Amino acid sequence: MIGVTGLKGKTLPRRVLVVVTRRIGDVLLATPVIRSLKAAWPDVEVDVLVFSSTAGVLAGNADICQIRAIPERPGLMQHFVFIAKLFKRYDLALSLVPGDRPTLYAFLAARRKIGLLLDTPKERWKQRFLDQWVAYDTAEKHTVLTYLSLLGLINVTPRADVVAGWRDADQQQADALLGPLQNQRYVVLHLYPKFNYKLWSDDGWRELSRWITAQNLQIVLTGSNDSDELAYINRFAQQMSAHIPAPLNLAGKLSLGATACVLSRAAAYVGPDTAVTHMAAALGVPVVTLFGPTDPVKWGPWPKGYADLDRTPWQRLVSSGDQSRGNVQLLQGHAACVPCGKEGCRRNIASYSDCLQQLPPARVISALNAALKAAPPSKNVN
Repeated sequence: MIGVTGLKGKTLPRRVLVVVTRRIGDVLLATPVIRSLKAAWPDVEVDVLVFSSTAGVLAGNADICQIRAIPERPGLMQHFVFIAKLFKRYDLALSLVPGDRPTLYAFLAARRKIGLLLDTPKERWKQRFLDQWVAYDTAEKHTVLTYLSLLGLINVTPRADVVAGWRDADQQQADALLGPLQNQRYVVLHLYPKFNYKLWSDDGWRELSRWITAQNLQIVLTGSNDSDELAYINRFAQQMSAHIPAPLNLAGKLSLGATACVLSRAAAYVGPDTAVTHMAAALGVPVVTLFGPTDPVKWGPWPKGYADLDRTPWQRLVSSGDQSRGNVQLLQGHAACVPCGKEGCRRNIASYSDCLQQLPPARVISALNAALKAAPPSKNVN
């Protein structure tokens, strides 16, 4: 559904603000909107408003003029100063998040403002703050396609290029940390998805790691500097070192841009439903991703080069649990409830998902083996 309250004028904007104040993966999946704007209007300056913790995923993105970052929970004065700097600085603002704050940011920042909104009675008060809006699809349309649906309001041709980049400093960091591999081929494993309900089994990761090393491939571990994540990955790395050559543990050592650089040189990648998986998919790396309760129709990794804007890349229910699109293989559990869309079998983020915990390592190994055979040789690490 599209709502209109009077967007006037046809003059091309000079400055555009894209508001996407959500998690890292959401910000990455917004890059096709930014790429589309720059392709349609090459001379327009496109700025992006994001949370401070997510800004790094936009590193090196040449489509962006300026990143405006704000903490997720700013103090009152900090928030006031930030809004004052935004006030009417833009000709057009696009809010990709159907929330209170992003809608308000778009309203205050630009003379023309469009956005995504939930089409429910409770949320309709926000319509008065936008000149045009599109209903946010919560179930049947992929997030990339949902974001791109706004572009029809401004006659911009949508492009589905998810962009993950890095700066020179990020590349230098990646070069230094990958040095010990001495140009050996490697597979990136991203073990930790922040929430337990997206986590695969320890036994699964161990068996997969043994298989990878038996193929004369090195293992690189990635992860954030979150204390729980570091503890999990460090424990895994220490345990595996007793049975196989020690993995190169880069958890907590990489910027988001450097992570993208490391991913781009990998022979393959295996990871759960997390932002790094979206990055790997965008970079064209052969990806094996493990999905449990999360609906792939909405959140499956967008394959490199996938350009069918009429349908999502992924299906919700597949009898085998396995799907393949482009450079991405998506594996799901076989339970009848998959995908339930819930936070674990006990319905909280600390609980686990049986569909993932019981996902057989043999299925993951088979998918990774197929990905490695089909992929071109990976780039040198230095």
